[in-house]
Amino acid sequence: MSKKFLTLVGLAVAALVLFADPAVAQNYPTHPITVIVPFAAGGPTDVVARIVGDHMGRTLGQQMIVENVVGAGGTTGISKGAAAAPDGYTIMMGHMGTHGAAPALYKNLKYDPTKDFAPIGIAAGTPILVVARKDFPPKSLKEFVAHLKAVGDKVNEGHAGVGSVSFTTCTMFNAMAGAKPTRVPYSGTGPVINDMLAGKLDYACDQIVSVSTQIQGGTIKAYAIATEVRSPALPDVPTSTEAGLPDFKVSAWNALFAPKGTSKEIVAKLSDALSKALSDPATRKRLEDLGGVIPEGRERTAEHLAQLVVSEIDRWGKAFKAGGVMPR
Repeated sequence: MSKKFLTLVGLAVAALVLFADPAVAQNYPTHPITVIVPFAAGGPTDVVARIVGDHMGRTLGQQMIVENVVGAGGTTGISKGAAAAPDGYTIMMGHMGTHGAAPALYKNLKYDPTKDFAPIGIAAGTPILVVARKDFPPKSLKEFVAHLKAVGDKVNEGHAGVGSVSFTTCTMFNAMAGAKPTRVPYSGTGPVINDMLAGKLDYACDQIVSVSTQIQGGTIKAYAIATEVRSPALPDVPTSTEAGLPDFKVSAWNALFAPKGTSKEIVAKLSDALSKALSDPATRKRLEDLGGVIPEGRERTAEHLAQLVVSEIDRWGKAFKAGGVMPR
């Protein structure tokens, strides 16, 4: 073959590659999309993923299939998602822990939250509450903090494992409150709540999605919600500022990510479908009934999510250092 012929063939192949991606993106999606949720079914992140995925699937014309991949504080599932083909057919629902706290918790994290993903957008924020068994003596957050300081490790705090939202947020709370409880790991949020209902566990920090029903029913008590304003789902629970710990502000945001290298056109389609879901009255109501906070305006953009990840990595690195938590 002549050199000129080979050059022409090379140019033709390059042209096909150049124009293939927009064509594929234009037809996307042609089959169901897998959403990796790095936690167990029924947990807060799983619930948010299924609610928004239901509407997104209708917008995109293809089903969004949730795949629960648990382990290592959510990093097992996110590692699998990061290694998936960047074709838009495998995305993941990450959150504050997997993309904010994980770098400070794991020495050998298999992904870089700032480099190995194409951010799609925030799905919902789930505010954190400080909760306790219903018969725990302190009546207010100030009394609770004083009690924790007085009794030390004689009080126990439950969490859903190192790297979980409950572990991460209570690390911050304990450091701010000057508390040094006995920390008890569980296999998930459900067992934590069950032991608190049974009176076997003193307190925890958890997402509103997990505890709102029990608080409303009076089976556990809430000392504060870590938000600027009270939640419509729990209007009687004071904010952390009202309760006397103004620096404790935290929401376990949940957000969609695609693997690095996913085309901008596909990411834009997914981001648009997510935004449409968050604007749908029925979807909004489902999220808000659970106490979810829905992002608005610029907070829905991929650019905002990328900036949030960077700031959260810095925030949780400092929080773990203050709480004496070392990388594993």
